[in-house]
Amino acid sequence: MKRSLLGAAVAAMTVVPTAAIAADSAEMTEVRRLIEQMKNEYEQKIDALEQRLEAAEQKAETTADKAKQPSTASQAALSRSGQGAVTSASAFNPQISVILDGNYYHDDVDGEGTELLGEADGISHAHGAEHDHEEHGHSHGGAEQGFNFRSAELAFSASVDSYFDATALLAIESGGDVELEEAWLQTRSLPNGFKVKVGKFLSDIGYMNNQHPHYWDFTDQNLAYLNLLGDHGLGDTGVQVTWLPDWDHYTLFGVEVFQGEQEKLGALAEIDEHLEEELDEAGFSVDDLALDDEEDGPRLYTAFLKYAPDLGYDHALQLGVWGGWADQHQEIHGDAEDGDVHSLQGDAMMWGIDAVYKYSAGGAYGHGDIKLQGEYLSSRKDLNVEFHQANPAAIGAERKFTEDGLYIQGLYGFAPRWQVGLRYDVVGLTNKLESSGSELRDWDDSNRWTAALTWTPTEFSQMRLQYAKADITIDDESEDFGYIYLQYLVSMGSHGAHKF
Repeated sequence: MKRSLLGAAVAAMTVVPTAAIAADSAEMTEVRRLIEQMKNEYEQKIDALEQRLEAAEQKAETTADKAKQPSTASQAALSRSGQGAVTSASAFNPQISVILDGNYYHDDVDGEGTELLGEADGISHAHGAEHDHEEHGHSHGGAEQGFNFRSAELAFSASVDSYFDATALLAIESGGDVELEEAWLQTRSLPNGFKVKVGKFLSDIGYMNNQHPHYWDFTDQNLAYLNLLGDHGLGDTGVQVTWLPDWDHYTLFGVEVFQGEQEKLGALAEIDEHLEEELDEAGFSVDDLALDDEEDGPRLYTAFLKYAPDLGYDHALQLGVWGGWADQHQEIHGDAEDGDVHSLQGDAMMWGIDAVYKYSAGGAYGHGDIKLQGEYLSSRKDLNVEFHQANPAAIGAERKFTEDGLYIQGLYGFAPRWQVGLRYDVVGLTNKLESSGSELRDWDDSNRWTAALTWTPTEFSQMRLQYAKADITIDDESEDFGYIYLQYLVSMGSHGAHKF
């Protein structure tokens, strides 16, 4: 109703005598510009008021249905920004959308750049991790020289009834392969601020983990996530319980229990035919690896806390901390042809902290807006040697693997619909292997600088030019290279709003 009144008012203001238009076209152009500016300002104010009204109504009905954003003021500050995800929304139920994600890519290492980014020296490369990566399907970061179609994301979301919301997301590759990325059900009306989610979903740990690529502020994943959590982040089949207490400041507590089929945290070793043949030629069998059978799930657990103080109408801040534990983790290292295959198993854990600040300058379509964010992740694996081809005396020895990483990035809306971004990311600041208190290996870190220029002509489309300079350590050798992306994102249909 308010939109209709606004449209009627704007239409009335544009009715001027034809003779006056013909007499002074320059004046008419200026009038149109002023009308468009007033329209944008009123729409922004109405958006903010609608958000405040919605939050008030939800709070009156039930604490559990409070707004998903950190606070009313923070939500207002964020809703007035024209930058960010390619997204749209409508009143249709279910909401259905298709988001197309493609790019042109070029590097100066013969097209091997995206592969090198995920192969940095560290604790996370083993036969189990490689297999799981293949199982997880398409890659959000891999690209060949030239033109690439990363995926088409098909999304369905609906309010099933007064008790449940449901979402399903499928990724369709250029070759036609289809992967179910998420499919989950979430309660709507539990008392006292509780919610339960069940199904296959991305974990809410950290800030970026639950974001799909079309919502990223840069074309590719940061090095910390890519090497410590995997290209897809932490996602699995399980259950999540969150509690949003009725406190003055937004505070969200959450726990998750997953089956434990992960690429990095809680990986299970898989024996491919090549490794089996190598072991056989060396006089060993798969049984000699002495790895336990897969334990019954669940095997992976997480907990997280998010806090957002109310900084007023134009500012928003969210802080987070999280931890994850896997009680079964397996790896196979080395090459049987070189005589150094060894298997390990035990448990693994990770933890991280994150911070995000947003400032809404009130300009048209994100002009003057600022977004700053950063995360730190640390991974530790406590494993025992079960088989060692070159050194049988090492069987039973303890191995502690430790690696961390971080990224820091900033975005600025320097003009309506135009945004510039800068990111620094590094993995392996701590990057070592220890046994009984003694350090066995210490790998160098890998780092990268990235700059991006993003144009969002409408909420349904986005173009991005990105350049990065990377220094990646591979087998103790530095690989220094640069690469560019020219990315396009297009949204067709309705797509629900993202969280903070």
